Amino acid sequence: MSAADNRYDVVILGGGSGGYAAAFRATELGLSVALVEKDKVGGTCLHRGCIPTKALLHAGELADQAREGEQFGVQTTFNGIDMKGVNAYKDGVVSRLYRGLQGLFKAHKVALFEGTGRLVGPTTVEVDGKRVTGRHLILATGSYSKTLPGLEIDGERVITSEHALNLDHVPASAVVLGGGVIGCEFASAWKSFGVDVTIVEALPRLLPPEDEQSSKALERAFRKRGIPFKTGKPFEKVENTDAGVRVTIQGGEVLEAELLLVAVGRGPTTADLGYEEQGLRMDRGFVPTDERLRTNLPNVYAVGDIVPGLQLAHRGFQQGIFVVEDIAGLNPAVIDELGIPRITYTSPEVASVGLTEAQAKEKYGDQVKTLTYDLAGNGRSQILKTAGFVKLVSVADGPVVGVHMVGDRIGELIAEAMLIYGWEAFPTDVAQLIHPHPTQSEAIGEAHLALAGKPLHVHG
Repeated sequence: MSAADNRYDVVILGGGSGGYAAAFRATELGLSVALVEKDKVGGTCLHRGCIPTKALLHAGELADQAREGEQFGVQTTFNGIDMKGVNAYKDGVVSRLYRGLQGLFKAHKVALFEGTGRLVGPTTVEVDGKRVTGRHLILATGSYSKTLPGLEIDGERVITSEHALNLDHVPASAVVLGGGVIGCEFASAWKSFGVDVTIVEALPRLLPPEDEQSSKALERAFRKRGIPFKTGKPFEKVENTDAGVRVTIQGGEVLEAELLLVAVGRGPTTADLGYEEQGLRMDRGFVPTDERLRTNLPNVYAVGDIVPGLQLAHRGFQQGIFVVEDIAGLNPAVIDELGIPRITYTSPEVASVGLTEAQAKEKYGDQVKTLTYDLAGNGRSQILKTAGFVKLVSVADGPVVGVHMVGDRIGELIAEAMLIYGWEAFPTDVAQLIHPHPTQSEAIGEAHLALAGKPLHVHG
């Protein structure tokens, strides 16, 4: 293939986590690559998702520490939130990472086509009148913030997460519609900023996909923090008032606030991109693939949020690498969706990998064993004044098939949990590993020691 006539080995539509990972790995494998991006490379994660939201959450953590310094014998005072300063900090983090990513595009010699791309042939994309054709095409067009029928987003009183990231003031009050990851993270950050916030969730509990024990622990923590939530209460309507919005939920209960954050999930960005016209099989806007991420069209792959499953940046990133290695004939191992780690960066954090207890029981029946290690027995957690646990789900005389954790900073431990799950480790395998003291990672070691029949710092 010759780049001179816009023909490449690989053409990628979308420059988010999945798209740029595919581009970089492809050039490392000696393939010529063109990437089409309508906005900024880095996608939702870098510019409107993972990175800026975690910056807000960190700012909120510092606000809480300022309030709570006396607990540690430190005389701190909290004087308020300067949203201009918070936004400057947040935008600075994003800007530095964006500049670094732009440099990597140049270093990898990826041909970058800036503009809105549309599929006009089996593996041909048109962008601003130019056509780019590849031997292989990777679709990585990402996702957008969804809303509900009859619920109009105005960007001022009824907002999405994108609007919430750019608020120039701290709202006095807010209703968060949706108790999933996005809704809980914004509720946590806003409460730290001093917002009177209430979560409304149609399903019976917060973080519905997580293990029930983790959800209940987060709910207890939110109650303690003064974050009320209404679960099992579907949204009915929203009306504007002089002061903001009036939200009605099932049962006729009315909540009034300055604004309503709609956090009911993200939909696949696939409309009006020529997918259907080229015969691409679709399912409610998503692009179904086989386990090797191949679509129904020859030499056309899909990665990231448009593929049914977890909508996580690191999932798309790994899928992008997988696809180009498959194209290059390296025959990479199929990605285990259950082995993709999940973290909700609330206070406390919730992290997990593998099967929930309910899923394990459905699969293995009465062979399932669980063990919960309370962080009250962990020295580092006591120092940090955090509560929570490490819960193991295992098969009797078999491997650990799920790890579920709750606690401040606990998300940093999920990488080890992923290895335990991915390598099908038995409790005895992990029990002999040395976990440094004092760290929260000891909680993983202690949990496995207990499950292996030799509990140490475990009561009862």
